[in-house]
Amino acid sequence: MAHDGAAAAAAPLLASSSDNDKPRRRRNMYAFGCATLASMTTILMGYSTSRADERAQLFVREDMGLSDAEIEVLTGSMNVFMLVSILAAGWAADVLGRRGTLVLANAFLMAGALAMSLGATYAALMAARFVTSIGVGFALVVAPVYNAEISPASARGVVSTLFEMIVNVGILLSYVSIYALAGLPLHLGWRVMFAAGVVPPVFLAAGVLAMPESPRWLAMRGRHADARAVLVRTSDSVEEADLRLEEINHAVAAPHDAGGSVWRELLFRHPFLL
Repeated sequence: MAHDGAAAAAAPLLASSSDNDKPRRRRNMYAFGCATLASMTTILMGYSTSRADERAQLFVREDMGLSDAEIEVLTGSMNVFMLVSILAAGWAADVLGRRGTLVLANAFLMAGALAMSLGATYAALMAARFVTSIGVGFALVVAPVYNAEISPASARGVVSTLFEMIVNVGILLSYVSIYALAGLPLHLGWRVMFAAGVVPPVFLAAGVLAMPESPRWLAMRGRHADARAVLVRTSDSVEEADLRLEEINHAVAAPHDAGGSVWRELLFRHPFLL
């Protein structure tokens, strides 16, 4: 009897262990690929804001005869200029779409790198940094938003951190470029380093155009059929796609005041927090 009781107690454990033999559902790699491509836009952020970029500014100082103060302002100006694009990125993403804003970011990054490599005066270099900072700010805000909206729940955590990893790839590439171009003449080396940032945005913009638009943005525009088509391609199952679409429609239909309450909550303390 004791033996039978022990066998009966072990039976559920044996039954539950057999569930592990069932094939696991494959994760959607298409969504992962789209998020990776969107995150690649931030690679030039790391390339343009790393310590190696500051090293390149020293070459600029020697070549153009700039003062230490001018180089300090030129180096740190991007962080100030980025405030403009960061504050405008949300509006641009709602008007142009996530994909359109990423394409625009790549255009600014390409134009900024080209202007920086051709700059002949201090004012031209400052203008080039401003143009670059707009692209960096757009990419910094919109890329993680797109990643979160395009990815299924099973991979959203990993996908949402891709842009941070790729920023570090850009930092690494900036150091590699400094090392590789160290043997060039002074007046040429730093210009070639900045010019190297012209080509990647062209291919990235073309790749972004091949990606689907964010399903949330499509739903915001009333294009529910297109949103569902994107969700079917980027979800682990059709059932999950329908559930995500229902959640998106519910969030889009929820009343809001164009972000005014968010700014009020940020700037003014809630009475319950006093």
